[in-house]
Amino acid sequence: MGSSNNASKNAKWYVVHTYSGYENKVKTNLEKIIENRNLENLIIDVKVPTEDVVEAKGEEKKIVTRKIFPGYVLIKMVMTDETWYIIRNTTGVTGFVGPGSKPVPLTEEEVEALGVDVREIFADYSVGDNVRIIEGAFVNQTGTVEEIDNANRKVKVSVVMFGRTTSLELDISHVESV
Repeated sequence: MGSSNNASKNAKWYVVHTYSGYENKVKTNLEKIIENRNLENLIIDVKVPTEDVVEAKGEEKKIVTRKIFPGYVLIKMVMTDETWYIIRNTTGVTGFVGPGSKPVPLTEEEVEALGVDVREIFADYSVGDNVRIIEGAFVNQTGTVEEIDNANRKVKVSVVMFGRTTSLELDISHVESV
C-alpha cells in the first residue's frame, strides 16, 4: 500500500468541543476506537493540552496540572466522512469547532503558537558546507558550517564580516545550503 505515510502528511489539527470534564475520557475513548479499528494512519494524535501551575492556599503551595483549554480536545487527523463520523459520535464530544458542521483545521501558526505539534527540524547540510542565512540580522550572508547541534536546533556558522571571520550561533531553520 504505502499510503499511510501520505495520509499522515495530509493530517491536520482539528479542535473538538467536549462536555466539561470529559476531555480525558474523550481522549481515552478515541484512543481505544483508533486501536480497535486500526485507524492510526487517519487519526494520528489526540491531545488535551495541560500546564503545571502553582496553587497557593495560605502557606501551602502545590503544583497542579490544569487544562489549558477546558472543554476542548485537539485531534491530528485526516478528515474523511468516516473519521468525522467516528469522532462526532464519540461519547462526550459535542462537535467540531468550525462554522456549521464543517470542521476547520488549525493554521500552521495556530499549531505553532499552541505548541502541540513539535516538529523535528534537522539540518540538510553538514559541517564544512557553505550555507546562506535566510532569517535574522545576518540575512543573505553566506558562511561555512562549523558545528551542528541537532538536540538544541542550533548551528555555528563562520561568516566573513568587515574583513574578519566571525562565528555566529543560529537556529537550524535560519540557514540553508547554497
